Amino acid sequence: MRLIVLSAFLLASITACGSEASSPLVSTDTLPTQNRLTKQEQKDGWEMLFDGLTTGGWHKYGGKVAGAAWKVADGQLFLDTITKENWQIKGGGDIMSDEVFGDFHLKLEWKIARNGNSGIMFYAQEDTTKYRWPWETAPEMQVLDNAGHPDGKIIKHRAGDLYDLISAKPETVRAPGEWNQVEIKSEKGQLEFWLNGVNVVTTSLWDDSWKKMVAASKFARMPDFGKFKKGHIALQDHGDMVWYRNIKIRRL
Repeated sequence: MRLIVLSAFLLASITACGSEASSPLVSTDTLPTQNRLTKQEQKDGWEMLFDGLTTGGWHKYGGKVAGAAWKVADGQLFLDTITKENWQIKGGGDIMSDEVFGDFHLKLEWKIARNGNSGIMFYAQEDTTKYRWPWETAPEMQVLDNAGHPDGKIIKHRAGDLYDLISAKPETVRAPGEWNQVEIKSEKGQLEFWLNGVNVVTTSLWDDSWKKMVAASKFARMPDFGKFKKGHIALQDHGDMVWYRNIKIRRL
């Protein structure tokens, strides 16, 4: 009998906690730490780019809202490939932050499906009359299953690379299905990539060395690539399942 009473008490307690957690009146201090800022981060000027609940704050390149294939579940923003036709996803497409950023410090986490490919772009311009894709203007940190995707065999196309420009060294990417922590910092023309706590890329933007590097890359035929000092953050639809969370940014 005591066991039955105790079980009933525990069930009632769990139910009560679940009801409280769903209440809009509950303090944010009781919510999970994912997709929220600490008090110190708020003080330091960080902003969430993903609220963990909706695709608000993001829209499809050239559109008003994110495509329906970009979904949210369990505090994760992910690309659902169930409607994939060839390599394109119905309701997919690259998505961009509604806001534009100059100097910035971006943090996020990503994981990729086996054999998957995606990317994190910055300083992306939105002019569909001039550019078909965000990557025609935006540098990118590669998101990839190095072992499973064909791009893993191409130097400067591997996870953590400044795509087609600089290889990530050392390689610190984790296996498909595991979360990776990213930091991208661009300040006064200096760019840094961090992957899983390690600085993997450091370079200068917009100077003669940058122009020479771009001219020797696949972006040489894109006259406006890597020239802008303000733009959108963008997440790439490359036709594969990819998940993002804890997307936050600080203006520098």
